[in-house]
Amino acid sequence: MRYFSLSSLFFAAVCAVSQPAAADPSPVVVELFTSQGCSSCPPADELLKRMAQRRDVLPLAYHVDYWDYIGWADAFAAPEHTERQRGYAHVAGRNMVYTPQMIIMGREDVVGADAMQVADAMVQYLGHKSRLNISVDRVGAVASISVPPVPGAAEGTLQVQLVRYMPMRRVEIKRGELAGHTLDYANIVKSHDVLAEWDGRTPLELSATLPDDLPAAILVQEWPHGPVLAAARVD
Repeated sequence: MRYFSLSSLFFAAVCAVSQPAAADPSPVVVELFTSQGCSSCPPADELLKRMAQRRDVLPLAYHVDYWDYIGWADAFAAPEHTERQRGYAHVAGRNMVYTPQMIIMGREDVVGADAMQVADAMVQYLGHKSRLNISVDRVGAVASISVPPVPGAAEGTLQVQLVRYMPMRRVEIKRGELAGHTLDYANIVKSHDVLAEWDGRTPLELSATLPDDLPAAILVQEWPHGPVLAAARVD
């Protein structure tokens, strides 16, 4: 199948940039907007699954709901994911949204199934030091989060966001464009919540309650729908 060869090409291209001995504390955030009802999405879903093998990349799959009408409702889809994608489009001056789309570090808009375009966009971030080092300490169900001031913080609002995601799920699709396929989906976003709005000029200390054992991450993003300044996994 064509998409497996493309994903292998991508993986080789990105892995040509070696991972540091100690992974950057702020991984490259890749947001994939995808759907189980979209026949063009499996190549991008496979790329995202391969990215999840790296500690210096934080891939997140936001399943959107606007494909559900064609006969297969994506159980992972949420209108909030569609609204996040539309927010990126609005900021970029676009009237349309599409799948599969990847947004890299809140900045780069690339076709998620285009392996080389994705690789080219990611290489400029891999191995580069972040402006922020987020510190997260988890004790039981409570995560304590520390964020230092942003160097040269400009006027504007930053959001500190908590993302919880499912690491892997296998789905047998029975209707729609992908009827008859059984596919694996990685890092499926379960919830995305705003913990705080912040000006970035003073240190920030906050905590979050995690109700289960799902993997989680903290994002610091310029708002509305601007660049992601830093991210940290909640281990």
